[in-house]
Amino acid sequence: MRARSALVYTVLRLLAFLVPLGILLLFPVFRELPWLAAVFAALIGLSLSLLFLRRPLDHVTGDLAERRAERRAANRRTAAERDADVEDAVVDSTHDDRGEAADPEARR
Repeated sequence: MRARSALVYTVLRLLAFLVPLGILLLFPVFRELPWLAAVFAALIGLSLSLLFLRRPLDHVTGDLAERRAERRAANRRTAAERDADVEDAVVDSTHDDRGEAADPEARR
């Protein structure tokens, strides 16, 4: 569903730009100055997307926030595992340097 909401929003934004651009290019003034038609179409598309595409934008940003939260949670887990591995290695090297067994069960 994540890719679908981003795709829907992208297509709607493109349509909000391309439809006004096509209509503006029908006028003779804009045929001579197509860059001006593109500027006006961009302004119209921005206005339309702000007015009518709020819900698709919320879906896309919500999905992005969920993915970021999942990635952060996974990174926290792996960081904690790395910290535990480093601590174990330090404890093991400390015991090995003293000539003691690293395993408390082996001392008995």
